[in-house]
Amino acid sequence: MISFESDYTTGAHPKILQRFVETNMEVLSGYGNDAYCQSAREKIRNACQCPEAEVFFLTGGTQTNAVVISSVLQKYEGVVAAQTGHVSVHEAGAIENTGHKVLEIPQSEGKIDAAFLEQYIEAFYQDENYEHMVFPGMVYISYPTEYGTLYTKTELTKIYEVCKKYHIPLFIDGARLGYGLMSKNGDMTLADIARLCDVFYIGGTKVGALCGEAVVFTKNNTPKHFMTLVKRQGAMLAKGRLIGVQFDTLFTDNLYFDISRHAIEMAERLKEIIKEKGCRIYLESPTNQQFIVLENGKMEALKKKVRFGFWEKFDEGHTIVRFATSWSTSEEELDYLREIL
Repeated sequence: MISFESDYTTGAHPKILQRFVETNMEVLSGYGNDAYCQSAREKIRNACQCPEAEVFFLTGGTQTNAVVISSVLQKYEGVVAAQTGHVSVHEAGAIENTGHKVLEIPQSEGKIDAAFLEQYIEAFYQDENYEHMVFPGMVYISYPTEYGTLYTKTELTKIYEVCKKYHIPLFIDGARLGYGLMSKNGDMTLADIARLCDVFYIGGTKVGALCGEAVVFTKNNTPKHFMTLVKRQGAMLAKGRLIGVQFDTLFTDNLYFDISRHAIEMAERLKEIIKEKGCRIYLESPTNQQFIVLENGKMEALKKKVRFGFWEKFDEGHTIVRFATSWSTSEEELDYLREIL
């Protein structure tokens, strides 16, 4: 049995495990105050070309989205997101549980459009009853999107211009950020991401770490007592070194980018195999997530030999499934997939 179910089904990159062993007996301060967290923060600032950035380490993606969104928004505000956005669909109401509504807007292949975003915000303030409504207080996007698609630098710039016009912060969910940055179709760097938003996070869980995400506030705009809010919502580790060692390793010698590039290379080969075998690709994704339309009978037969993710029903006889490559995907796994398709 091989697995393309997701990009976090294996453990951690061997270099991270090696660093855990090497540092295991060191006595270090807790809660992110250790030397490895400090080193990781500095390396991330350098990689972002943003020396003023403030970097915090949280346990996982859902906790990160909930903490960041709830700490930035006022009580009467909600977060604007695509109807397919992760916070809209696959976080079990975690955002709403903090007391903030997710304000869904239409999307195309997972992306929101700057012009429609502006129309949405403008329409809100043109409604004479807006004081009885949830205010749009933040815009949320993910890079890559839930469909593995990417915003271009021009598209992101336009979205951020709308956000700045209405004094609404832009938050980028970077759970799979490495895979987006290393895509051959992408035109953005980590420095561009830092420049074109107010806060984002660098995903570790899905990009080679055992767990952990790095939140980056880029405009001297960290909410007051942010770490207190992190702890209050259960997203802080007493042994902060667990995440610090991982990000310090990931941002040494370009490891984060190299392993992300490997996943993209594997995804490109996966796409070739899918097309070679006559399978229908649902949409063209330039990242590590590939979406395929399978006849239901073939899907059930394939399940016996390979794990993949259910995405959505296509019609009565077909289902859209997701195959995801990762830093750990091997050539041998792809060879076997070719044999069984």
